[in-house]
Order: sequence, then C-alpha cells, then structure tokens
Amino acid sequence: MKVAVLGASPKPDRYSNKAIRLLREHGHEPMPVNPAYDEIEGFPVVRQISELVPGSVDTLTMYVGPDRSAALTEDIVQLKPKRVIFNPGAENRELAERLRAEGVHVVEACTLVLLNTGQFGEP
Repeated sequence: MKVAVLGASPKPDRYSNKAIRLLREHGHEPMPVNPAYDEIEGFPVVRQISELVPGSVDTLTMYVGPDRSAALTEDIVQLKPKRVIFNPGAENRELAERLRAEGVHVVEACTLVLLNTGQFGEP
C-alpha cells in the first residue's frame, strides 16, 4: 500500500519518522512529503502534495497542524487518496468534512497505534 506521510521528518524521535519506519516494517510503501528535505529514512521526499499523481496514494497520514493542512485543502482533495488519517494534533474539521464529501474515508487516529495493533488495514 502506498502511504504519503505529510509533514515527514528525518528526526528519529518524531512520530512522522517513526511512522515511516513502521510502515516499511509492515510492508507498506511510505512516501515522505516535506519541502525541506531530499531523503528521509532512505526514501526520496516529495516536496509538495501536488507533485503526487492523483489516485496514486492509498492513504495520506497527516502530521501537520490544521493551519498548514487548511492551506493544502485543494491539493489534498485533488490527490484523491482513498483514506486520510488525522493523527493526534493534526485534526481539521473543515478539511475532514470536505474529504468526506469527496468520498474519502477519514479517520482520526494514530497511525502508529493502527499499525501496532493490526488495525491499519486497507482503506
């Protein structure tokens, strides 16, 4: 499964970095998204959501706050992910409502917990 990690960090103590490593361990294909880096955990970094091919992402897991994600609403909608996971602190009610209206499955949960408990599954 292809999983875009918005707000990916190269810092091992950050939850987004832990998610990239755990996604890989569970056989998923993480795609870090962050304009500040070229590579994270051996994966090439996508600078912007808009650089991803619409429909190419199974899950988008969010590690940015609502102020940042609000500015990316159109890019996220255009990406057409099957599922968007709002990790703790990344919740954005307006974006979630818009995604649901577009037919995207929206989850407010911790990606790490979902992976560690076998609940990540298919979108």
